[in-house]
Amino acid sequence: MAQAGYSGTPLPKKLGLKDGQAVAFAGLPDSLGDLADACAFASVERVDSWDAITGRGLDVIHCFVRSAAVVDAAVPVLRGHIDPDGMVWMSWPKKAAKMDTDVTEDTIRDRALTCDMVDVKVCAVDAVWSGLKIVIRKELRTKYRH
Repeated sequence: MAQAGYSGTPLPKKLGLKDGQAVAFAGLPDSLGDLADACAFASVERVDSWDAITGRGLDVIHCFVRSAAVVDAAVPVLRGHIDPDGMVWMSWPKKAAKMDTDVTEDTIRDRALTCDMVDVKVCAVDAVWSGLKIVIRKELRTKYRH
């Protein structure tokens, strides 16, 4: 697993991936495909698009997006797929990657705030992708317990 950014911390650790978690990856680039095998996950769902995720009570969802419209549609749905103590990583192409995108860190943060979620960490996923970790606000997690 290649290391991203400057911290020297292995990417799975940066992303909070751990053995025993139920995880889903949506739009995972081939270059990062080994993330799906990074730990001894309880379950792994790997789909092409965020709207194909079927798991519930997931510990981690990592979604790769290039469109603000996708962020707007995906965030409230993904919130419904995670455990109240779970996390969603939304990754978007860095400007230096020269990929067509209208997503920024602020795009994701602003949408998360409208959905009872808050950002808690940003990281360089690799040379192409940045990631923002969003979670359900601590004081609202009981609202989402099933």
